[in-house]
Amino acid sequence: MDKLTIDDLDLAGKRVLVRVDFNVPVKDGKVADDLRVRSAAPTISSIIKSGGFPILMSHLGRPKGERIDKFSLEPVVSCLSGILGNPVKFAGDCVGDDVVAQSKSLGDSETLLLENLRFHKEETDNDAGFAKQLAENGDLYVNDAFGTAHRAHASTVGVTQYFDKCAAGYLIQKELKYLVNALDNPERPFVAILGGAKISGKIDVIRNLFGKVDSILIGGAMAFTFFKAKGWEVGNSLLEEDRVDMAREILDEAESKGVDLQLPVDIVVSDKDDGSADAKTVSADAIPSGLKGLDVGEKTLEEFESVLSKAKTVVWNGPMGLFEVDRFARGTYEMAEILSRISGTGAITIVGGGDSASAVAKAGVQEKISHISTGGGASLELLEGKELPGIAALTNK
Repeated sequence: MDKLTIDDLDLAGKRVLVRVDFNVPVKDGKVADDLRVRSAAPTISSIIKSGGFPILMSHLGRPKGERIDKFSLEPVVSCLSGILGNPVKFAGDCVGDDVVAQSKSLGDSETLLLENLRFHKEETDNDAGFAKQLAENGDLYVNDAFGTAHRAHASTVGVTQYFDKCAAGYLIQKELKYLVNALDNPERPFVAILGGAKISGKIDVIRNLFGKVDSILIGGAMAFTFFKAKGWEVGNSLLEEDRVDMAREILDEAESKGVDLQLPVDIVVSDKDDGSADAKTVSADAIPSGLKGLDVGEKTLEEFESVLSKAKTVVWNGPMGLFEVDRFARGTYEMAEILSRISGTGAITIVGGGDSASAVAKAGVQEKISHISTGGGASLELLEGKELPGIAALTNK
């Protein structure tokens, strides 16, 4: 970290404006998954213990500049208070004189959570006037929202113009430690597992990983574009016709650079993707016309596990199949289990947020994974080798 961290700040008696990522699922007025809330707790607790006053700002969902009740952050209050063991107050907005007054009236050990930033379209516009209003709620600024660090919004970039010191919280430090270390100084063998629907979303990741990884394991629907590049039949499987040439280039590039890029060797196929029809497993180079590939097969999992069992560092981003449908979820859940097993043998396992993180949670193996990123998009952009605006905007040490 070449940026200031929360440990570099004198927090005593200061209002600390913290960008957190409380974009969490809410069901029946309660937080349904508190991972992101728990992940922010160390930073918030540190501010309280240091005699500071945490003022928290976040978005929830995509209200697109409108005040919509179902996107209110108010349900997070009781969840956060329970995790912190301290009182949390709620502001009905994130800017304005009343909010500033609330921020200045906090007592010892109290935290203030502001209402959804995205009730104002100026947030995503990175509007300077709105950023200045946000800044009036604090004396110091801390960004601990890794999940939005790849966005140049008012609360992540614009607001930093109005503080002398802008620092990273503990969650951002942890995320960068795992992800950047994996890319720059991994214990080897270093294996990347890439899945998901489209090769187009992972091209830059694959190219950036060439020269860094020892093996790349490909799963998910993106595999079918590679199959097509090899001249194989893909039936009705999801295919990006306009990326077939690119897939062929990647296969050639992997070979020329000595990167072990492995594709599935067998595929679970069906004529319906809702799980209502019969499914069977076929060889990857023999997908029947009229059927669609929906998950990786048993032999693929065995071959992938053979590679992973020797790995010392693993990064996983993207499901192995249509895991939202139980019938086609086995490959993804089994991948989570494989990672949990190799974690137990000392491998560093990193799950890059998004659907992969959901799969790990559903498989019940979160505690066995070295690090589960709270930001799918941000972790993907780091894997692509991009600079994250929310990190770049923090004060240099």
